[in-house]
Amino acid sequence: MKKYLFANAITQILMGSLKTLLLIITLGFFSLGALANPKLASKQQIGMFKNSITCVVLENGIISYNVFIKDAVEKYWKYNDFEFIDQQEFNKRRFDSKYSFLVLMKGVYEKDPSGVAYNYISLVLGDKAIDITDMPEICSIPFSYTGDNDTYFGYAIPAIVKFMQKHAKNLETNRFLIALKGLKYYNGQIVLKNKVLLLNKNQMAPDANTLEKIKTVYPFYFKLITPAEIQIELDTDPINTMFSFHVGPTKETGSGKCFDMIFDVEGNLYYYNYRMVTNEDKDGLNLKDLRYIR
Repeated sequence: MKKYLFANAITQILMGSLKTLLLIITLGFFSLGALANPKLASKQQIGMFKNSITCVVLENGIISYNVFIKDAVEKYWKYNDFEFIDQQEFNKRRFDSKYSFLVLMKGVYEKDPSGVAYNYISLVLGDKAIDITDMPEICSIPFSYTGDNDTYFGYAIPAIVKFMQKHAKNLETNRFLIALKGLKYYNGQIVLKNKVLLLNKNQMAPDANTLEKIKTVYPFYFKLITPAEIQIELDTDPINTMFSFHVGPTKETGSGKCFDMIFDVEGNLYYYNYRMVTNEDKDGLNLKDLRYIR
């Protein structure tokens, strides 16, 4: 079970080659209340979310996250009305259920011996709860490890923004199953064979880090490329394209959970899984994960 507290993020931009921009973020957090178990929005609250104004909470300063989230929301948010606010305005509005919030949060897991924290991009409904962590949750997507200074996330944000709206619509009719399964509710969907899968070569497990190894379990068309190359591919507005998004430990943390997701450019989630990273079960998208993608 995750626990949440409100998050601030500070990001730095690292210039890469002339063809692409690689981003480095450092996320830092301050607490607005005690840790608490998150609660999935009730059916009534899901209806309230549909009629709310979604407030996109921007981080302090001119940072890359703000650029990416503003661009994605302006282009792709269709579910309800939205506006951009700062954290001070969030503190004023968060008790009012006529607002919902797309906001960066931090989570830790109970019974996790590593004790590490993970960053989430979360969609929550305004609520009179004193503790921010008790606000009804619509959706939370793992984003990075806290303190990760080498996270490349920009290419995933448009799909995440699209997915959250699809997920909210699914909650309207399938809340019970989603409450039972979480994001694994989306696993097992049939993937069209004519889709190309873009795999981040920097985030593959040792058993799946070459073309030859991947082909032993995944017979369809895929590319094993860098995050910068994934961004270039997605910038062309491709169709029938899926991509991997992985959140794993840093060299400093060395342990904890890793999260693997497969999205397509339309914001459909085809695969979600998380597991503890161990010496026997190394970090990265592995062959076991790829066997589920069909």
